[in-house]
Amino acid sequence: MRKLICISLLCICSITASATHTISVLVSNPISSERKDQPVVISLKPYGEVRSALVTVNGQEIPCQLDDLDQDETFDELCFLVDLNKKEQKKYTVTLYETGEPRSYPARVFTEMVLRNTSDKKLTKNNQNNFIESITVRGDAADAYHIQHHHGVDFESELNGIRIYFDARQTLDLYGKYYQRLELKDTQFYTNDEQKAQGYGDDVLWVGQTFGLGAFRGWDGQKPTHIEPVRSRTQRIISYGPLRTIVELFDRGWQAPTTNTPRIPLNMTIRYTQYAGHRDTDVDVFFNKDVSDYRFSTGVINVKGSEEFSDKKGLRACWGADYPAADTTKWKRETVGLAVLVPQKNIVSEEPANKDNYAFVLQVNGKHMAYKVNYTSANETFGYHSAKEWFNYLKTWRREVEDPVIVKIDNP
Repeated sequence: MRKLICISLLCICSITASATHTISVLVSNPISSERKDQPVVISLKPYGEVRSALVTVNGQEIPCQLDDLDQDETFDELCFLVDLNKKEQKKYTVTLYETGEPRSYPARVFTEMVLRNTSDKKLTKNNQNNFIESITVRGDAADAYHIQHHHGVDFESELNGIRIYFDARQTLDLYGKYYQRLELKDTQFYTNDEQKAQGYGDDVLWVGQTFGLGAFRGWDGQKPTHIEPVRSRTQRIISYGPLRTIVELFDRGWQAPTTNTPRIPLNMTIRYTQYAGHRDTDVDVFFNKDVSDYRFSTGVINVKGSEEFSDKKGLRACWGADYPAADTTKWKRETVGLAVLVPQKNIVSEEPANKDNYAFVLQVNGKHMAYKVNYTSANETFGYHSAKEWFNYLKTWRREVEDPVIVKIDNP
């Protein structure tokens, strides 16, 4: 018995010694409607080395995630998601440990980069397995678009699925779902007939040279420009989940359009963050120099025959239908709703719609700007099925974006 007591005490002491910090996090919902899967992100800089974390509410463990944003093998942020009733406040207890490994939780997001496995001819188009998590090509690469199996990094939550083309367009292409679940691990953006019969989704948007869904571009004074010339371009996965996936595009030595002579090459990082339970995606654009004097652009594709919505305050959207590929015998017309939400401080002008895009001209005040993109497919059993429904949802979405949950950290 004495031996068992000593062992128990040693275990308790070991756990206590490894707990570097315990903090209380008060999270409040400021609006009179229910909020689900609201992200709480805590910087770990004040807490030294953190190797594992535990988050509880009312004594119950909830999933959390540690992320190493700069890839230096040190975790920079802790993330967890909260559900709150209207005007509700909850207290979360966060315990940070200097030893151990991150806890494992069921995945609610997914991301992948993969090269085609040409040595195994038996592998189907949706079962490729040459997985990578970063790739760089020189700016003069002949065909970066076809290097990756599905043409670029992809990621998803239960509600959406996006791939970003690995070329000068850096366009967001969209995957439409019927059911609220993760699918890209199974389909790899190439859904076969058997999967279609089982209710899996597929590509739902033709993007061409357009913005697609909110691609970040240059601006030459008259029109959007692609991200070229560059010295090199990179795609990389920063975080795999389980609550958020983070991917980055890095363009080195971009000679962006400018009135400055000579042009000074820029390094640009575009970070996409996809949270579980969200159909919207966060976009952060970082530069290595002050680019306040430059002009950039973003927007959404003008889907053929689409209906436009704009609140003239940075929310611009459309609802329309088109074939997602040139082969109209194999593909059906797909109806989608698209949206981009840009802070007013970054808007230089809202351009008239043309045959390609609904565009904004942008200014970056300093070295960083952030905006959001959002979409729905009319195939969804859980989504929106008319322009009216989509535009009404977007108004609510904007209000929620402008009134995020309030986070207060005690005993940091």
